[in-house]
Amino acid sequence: MAQATYLTQSFSGDKKTTLTMRTDRWWLEPFLTGAGFLAFVIYTTWAMFQAEYYWAGSYLSPLYSPLLFVDPSASGAPPVAHAWFGYWPKWWPNFIPSSPAILILAGPLSFRLTCYYYRKFYYRAYFATPSACAVSALAQKDYKGETHLLLFQNLHRYTLYIAIFYIVILTYDTLVSCFRDGRLGVGVGTLVMAVNVILLSGYTFGCHALRHLVGGRMDCFSCASGQEHWGHKTWKKVTWLNERHMPWAWVSMIWVGFTDFYIRMVSMGIWQDFNTWGN
Repeated sequence: MAQATYLTQSFSGDKKTTLTMRTDRWWLEPFLTGAGFLAFVIYTTWAMFQAEYYWAGSYLSPLYSPLLFVDPSASGAPPVAHAWFGYWPKWWPNFIPSSPAILILAGPLSFRLTCYYYRKFYYRAYFATPSACAVSALAQKDYKGETHLLLFQNLHRYTLYIAIFYIVILTYDTLVSCFRDGRLGVGVGTLVMAVNVILLSGYTFGCHALRHLVGGRMDCFSCASGQEHWGHKTWKKVTWLNERHMPWAWVSMIWVGFTDFYIRMVSMGIWQDFNTWGN
């Protein structure tokens, strides 16, 4: 017989003993996912406030796109012509770094934070509600979940449109990266940026909200005809991505960080970018 594991928990000063029959390392997955996501948050926060070395040749870091303003005095900053609105505004407070990432990272972050998969993992990793299957939750007696405290999670269906917008922008950035000094070419950085778009597309277009949008609202697929058949076919394609939502979520997140890191290393002159331009 499997040995039971007893956990002693405390709620409002009262101790409560709960029971799980699991004897495997059930805590390993929430620990690793929590640590991995925390590492990504720390890196992106540092990169956002650093506000330098996010441009190399014709490569723009995805953490800084879309590029609304540019401070040309910053090291590794792109030419002002690449910014949507030109020079960095003079009204910007001096105690806040003039970082374009500060202006735009809330968009893609809102999509990930409200994602159904991400909610599952960080509820488990950070809030232990519950830590794993068949393990009692550290829930308060009057826990109200997403009906009160976390009501904003229901905005996920709307953040989907923000995520799709970013896919379009990053695709444009990848195309722009193929041109340098008026010459068409390709480099390792171009391929890194292209893979980033592909992985983010796999994650975004496998979203639960998109799956419902294209076909989940239909009660009877076998009753459908005409245009509704198209919705069923699209729904099945989104479902294929949705069934692999977890690996898409992690690989795309890691690759976003790597893409920024690659461009940063090239911009700083630490790594050499092999390309057809010869520079």
